Amino acid sequence: MRKFIPTILVLALAVIAFFSLTWGFYYEWPDYVHVDYGIPFTWATHTFSTIIGPPAAPWRVDVVALQMDLIFWLGLIVVLVMIADAVGRSRAA
Repeated sequence: MRKFIPTILVLALAVIAFFSLTWGFYYEWPDYVHVDYGIPFTWATHTFSTIIGPPAAPWRVDVVALQMDLIFWLGLIVVLVMIADAVGRSRAA
């Protein structure tokens, strides 16, 4: 049973990372309606309308912020696996 606890933690963190990368935050301001994607770094913005007139639908993607998000979340998963392995080895000895 103890061997499954680190696996469950890693899977839970992977699910959290997935949702943090794909979750959108909708902002409806009078002159700028948009959705931002990414936690902790906003890596994409989908604009619906602006103050200059007709509805717009452009995407702005910041690849560096996406890379930083991936490094953050995947690095956190790797660190969690290393900690779980170290704890497992210390209990086995």
